[in-house]
Amino acid sequence: MIIAAGGGRRIGGPEALLHQGEKPLVSRMIDTLAEAGCVEVVVVLGAAADQVRQTTDLAAATVVVNRAWGTGVGSSIRAGLAALTDETIEAVVVVPVDMPGLTAAAVRRVAALPYPDVLVCATYDGLRGYPMLFGRRHWSGIATLASADVGARPYLLAHKDQIVDIACDSVADGSRIDSPELMALYGLNIPEQRVASEVG
Repeated sequence: MIIAAGGGRRIGGPEALLHQGEKPLVSRMIDTLAEAGCVEVVVVLGAAADQVRQTTDLAAATVVVNRAWGTGVGSSIRAGLAALTDETIEAVVVVPVDMPGLTAAAVRRVAALPYPDVLVCATYDGLRGYPMLFGRRHWSGIATLASADVGARPYLLAHKDQIVDIACDSVADGSRIDSPELMALYGLNIPEQRVASEVG
């Protein structure tokens, strides 16, 4: 599941409109999850959803639009989990779209335990980050507790003894883009004409 619903207040535009070179970052993330072996990719859109659908090839993913995206990432997690209706899926990998350094190797490492009762977090320098893996048995609890901008954190804190931490430092960069400086560092941009049409 790719969370791409945020308005990107700190970077000057919706996260789903981020491009790395000519390619939308959301497309790169879809490719990364597919390369890692994810059988279904769900993209949760919110801010600028119509623009993203018009300008990005999302054919390889199931697209969900979270109309309540302004309430925070919790509502996007709920929308994404609700879209996973295939009962044979035992666990879901969750990643935010604003992680240009994510690799298929990191996703495969975190998803190596696709069991219904598993909770896995990638770690970078000992700190938890994404990707995360949520087993199906946890989905309803996560959806119930997911709130505002802290997402699944309340549920994870309540179940911290069950979390498996998997170090991904050697195979990925866990940085998230939350400033224009980081956008520049990673060669990211939000194409001008799309920003203009979003505001106008």
